[in-house]
Amino acid sequence: MNISKNIASVVSLPVISHHGAVDGVTGSCHRLTINPNFCLLIDCGSFQGAETSGKADANSPHIDFEIDSVAALIVTHCHIDHVGRIPWLVAAGFRKPIYCTPATAHLLPLVLEDAIKLGITRDRRLVESFLKVINSLIVPVEYKTWFNLPFDQSGKNGEKVKFKFQPAGHILGSAYVEVDCQLANQSGKADKHRFVFSGDLGAPYTPLLPAPKAPYKADTLVIESTYGDKNHIGRKQRRAQLKGVVERCLENKGAVLIPAFSIGRTQELLYEIEDIIYRSAKSGVDSTWQDLTIILDSPMAADFTAHYKKLSALWDKEAKRKLQQGRHPLDFDNLYTIDDHQQHLDAIDYIRRKGSPCIVIAASGMCSGGRIMNYLQALLPDPRTDVVFVGYQAKGTPGRDIQKYGPRGGYVVLDGQRVDINAGVFTLSGYSAHADQSDLINFVKRMRHKPSHIKIVHGDDEAKLALQAEYQALLPGCFVEIAS
Repeated sequence: MNISKNIASVVSLPVISHHGAVDGVTGSCHRLTINPNFCLLIDCGSFQGAETSGKADANSPHIDFEIDSVAALIVTHCHIDHVGRIPWLVAAGFRKPIYCTPATAHLLPLVLEDAIKLGITRDRRLVESFLKVINSLIVPVEYKTWFNLPFDQSGKNGEKVKFKFQPAGHILGSAYVEVDCQLANQSGKADKHRFVFSGDLGAPYTPLLPAPKAPYKADTLVIESTYGDKNHIGRKQRRAQLKGVVERCLENKGAVLIPAFSIGRTQELLYEIEDIIYRSAKSGVDSTWQDLTIILDSPMAADFTAHYKKLSALWDKEAKRKLQQGRHPLDFDNLYTIDDHQQHLDAIDYIRRKGSPCIVIAASGMCSGGRIMNYLQALLPDPRTDVVFVGYQAKGTPGRDIQKYGPRGGYVVLDGQRVDINAGVFTLSGYSAHADQSDLINFVKRMRHKPSHIKIVHGDDEAKLALQAEYQALLPGCFVEIAS
């Protein structure tokens, strides 16, 4: 089972193939084929924007690959671009275990319920039927615990396949996956190989979560490259940048719209905003933030924020220390949560008429759906409005178009309607839950035993090429390829 450094040998089993996240940053789904009758899927995510997997795209989430040989699905975390096709997998007949960390097991049904309602059916009975099947398949596995998979080739030579989750620091419950294969080689002796699938790796100073640590070893590494060509600014700088941008925006006496994903980014923003308010009050110099209303307008984000609070045992030391001090980083006085649809519409109407200074955090993070769409349609033409992007905007999404054409006084098409952009548009690239180039390099550099084979996924072409060059310089003897 020796995967050598030349391309020819990579086609021998085990082999990794991809059903997403090769033409961009969404649709993560990777297949590890141990033999023709035993495969593992790592993630099964939805596509967004203009990204495709070669066959499936954002408008065609159906499973277009064989699943009979798939023994299990291993989920790295519950962002929709990593789990969004699971309902279609189940609809295609998949009834094998879905392994994930306990926190992901806790959050996953909430994400998939939304995916089913948006993509398959809103019929309550059918939604509940789907969720009942999915819940029956979910198997929680603790971090740092080897789990033996039911791989049986007559048991000779001690053949086995096992996996382990390690904290990835991306969102609550996120993990990278180590898969150990011990198989018989041509001489009949056992041969070992360790595969590592990064999922999405977090930045070292992501609020709330401990930083990811590199694995001891990897023979083959499948790694994301979202920011493979960029480095983030430091956390202190980005907090100051957020504070400065919001304060500049508020001079317009209008709303600051922050599109953010319901899981992870929203909670990190709330955490940082609470800290800015706390420091401002403590200094006694500036009352701007103490009087500012923070609107969280996303039912799913509110649900996940509640779960983040319940799972505070997984927070990092800094966040736990704030709790001990009596602070509530995700539930502070200035925070106003909108629940029902009428409150949502009333809030938009009030802001549009009154120009009330406030910060609105709403999904989706790439402006491809959710309540942020109504805010954008109503408020983008208003010069008092400002849009602050804090996350990656994939090609073909409305978020990327606003980001690109907004500063030029252009327009964006939302729900088939042209909307002029008179609002200010800002991008804070430092606020990302993804590792940057230096983090991705260090992830490999800090392994005791370095990989002989690296496959780069989950990134735009420029990011993948830049990261490939860095890895080739770091490990001259390693076969570094961009997945296709």
